[in-house]
Amino acid sequence: MSLAYAYPKSRFEPAVLVDLNSKAERERLSKSALKGFFRLAAAWQLRDDDARELLGGLSSSSFYEWKKNPDRVLEVDRITRISYLLGIYKALHILYGDKLADEWVHLPNTNPIFNGRKPLAFMLGGGLLAMQTVRKLLDARRGGL
Repeated sequence: MSLAYAYPKSRFEPAVLVDLNSKAERERLSKSALKGFFRLAAAWQLRDDDARELLGGLSSSSFYEWKKNPDRVLEVDRITRISYLLGIYKALHILYGDKLADEWVHLPNTNPIFNGRKPLAFMLGGGLLAMQTVRKLLDARRGGL
């Protein structure tokens, strides 16, 4: 008799993980990721300096070139950053009305994670890990946890 726990069958198919180390996958995703990022930056009314920092410290010349022509292959780090930010954007729009969702990153927040700071300042100061933290926080709120 086996004492191993058997998980019940799920009615959901497991998510297919995207291999961002694959150049072909990054080629497939990069252009739409950048277009989404620039739409998010406009919706959030980000200063260009802040948008560049969220992308991982991109130079001004590269930033404006990418904005003009998003047809390029991004590195894993940049696609991951954009993925977190788009997930944050989506979660905010599920949780709040459009106006508050787009203002949320600029509002001081009393959640202990932010310690009274604005979520944008938290993400700018903490980089990729801070974006991941904000995404997890919002996903948990969205899921009712």
